[in-house]
Amino acid sequence: MRVITGTAKGRPLADLPGLDTRPTASRVKEGLFSAIQFDIEGRRVLDLFAGTGQLGIETLSRGAVFCDFVDNSPAALKVTQRNVQACGLEGRAAFYRRDFAAFLSRARERYGIIFLDPPYASGDLGRALELITAIDIVMGNGIIVCESPAEHTLPILPDAFEMGGEYRYGRTKVTLYRRRA
Repeated sequence: MRVITGTAKGRPLADLPGLDTRPTASRVKEGLFSAIQFDIEGRRVLDLFAGTGQLGIETLSRGAVFCDFVDNSPAALKVTQRNVQACGLEGRAAFYRRDFAAFLSRARERYGIIFLDPPYASGDLGRALELITAIDIVMGNGIIVCESPAEHTLPILPDAFEMGGEYRYGRTKVTLYRRRA
C-alpha cells in the first residue's frame, strides 16, 4: 500500500497482520479518489473504520485540512498513527479508539467527507449510515463514501441526501451519498 498522490505521494503504508482488517484494494482506492478528487481540498474528514488509515491519509495528502481516525482495535489505531506520522501528517489528525456508535453519539464536528468501510459481515455500515444522518454531521455538499460487497444493497437515505454514484470493482462496490447544499 502506498499513498497515490499529493504531499505524501509514494509513501509506503504499513499494514496490519492477519485477516481482521481488509485494506481497500489499490484499484478500488484509485477509482474512489478519481470520483471525489475535486471534493477534498479544505475539507474535514472522518475515517470511521480506519483500519490502516489509508483513506484518511490519502485525503490529507491531497489537501484535506484535518482527519479524525476512529477504530475500535488498538492494533489498527497504532498502525494508523504510525502511518500518519510516516507521512508527516500528524499535526492534522486525531485518533479515537472507540466503537463507531460511541464516537458518533458524541460527535460535535461537521464533516465534508466521511469514509465507511466496516467489516462486510458486521452490519455496521447500515447502522453507521442511520446514525450519521440522524445526528446531522455531514456539511452541505459533503460526501459519505461507503465500501461494501458488490451484491449489497445500501439504504435510501433521507431527502437531504442524494446518491452520487455507485462504482463496482470486481466483488467490491463503492457508493457515494452527497448531502444537498
